[in-house]
Amino acid sequence: MPPLPMPDDWQRALVVAAHPDDIEYGLAAAVAVWTAAGKEVHYLLATRGEAGMAGVPPAEAGPLREEEERRSAAVVGVTEVEFLDHRDGVLVAGPELRRDLAAAIRRHRPDMVVTGWFGPTWTPPGVSPAYVNSADHRALGQSVVDAVADAGNEWIFPDLPEPRWGGVQYIAVGEMTDPPHQVDVGAAVELAVASLSEHRRYLELLSDAPVEEQARQVVDMSTLTEDGVRRVGFRLYWG
Repeated sequence: MPPLPMPDDWQRALVVAAHPDDIEYGLAAAVAVWTAAGKEVHYLLATRGEAGMAGVPPAEAGPLREEEERRSAAVVGVTEVEFLDHRDGVLVAGPELRRDLAAAIRRHRPDMVVTGWFGPTWTPPGVSPAYVNSADHRALGQSVVDAVADAGNEWIFPDLPEPRWGGVQYIAVGEMTDPPHQVDVGAAVELAVASLSEHRRYLELLSDAPVEEQARQVVDMSTLTEDGVRRVGFRLYWG
């Protein structure tokens, strides 16, 4: 059965990721489609990615990656990017992270919360050996799902000053292998490539290949399906 289109009965989305560049590895193409259609999209980053650049001290890498993320977001029509400033590499799924995420959800008041795949591996079930997903991705994703409920509950984190928000209609989790829902991103491929290319210093450390070439390969890998359709896939949960 082919994936269904994403629902359209929402106006404001909050995209939550662990690190700068996580959103650009696929989700940004969908963001470009949404903002072009008049949707309001905000970004929330749990860390500044300060531990992600080999040979670059965290004190230098953090501000650099933050600025790259803000430029990257602007390419796809996102003007508000918030950083929670948790420590890169050691996110823990638990009350501390959930509290900060719940507070952010209350501040941004989204109709839909979006996050990336947070399963244990990047490889489809049954495939071995598998690529292990980042510990930060796994911790963040579970905490995002839990924080949506926390944001609407007045008793879980009663010290939060933000008024509770129970208006999240959908939680959308990125899924590449067998997504029940999809966004057609054929018209947004070039924007997605340009968005990822803004992570220039980061990508230059990963490969000697030109940044734009790396970005195009990533976007192709994350959006091009076997039947030639450009899509970003999601699995939806009720908020």
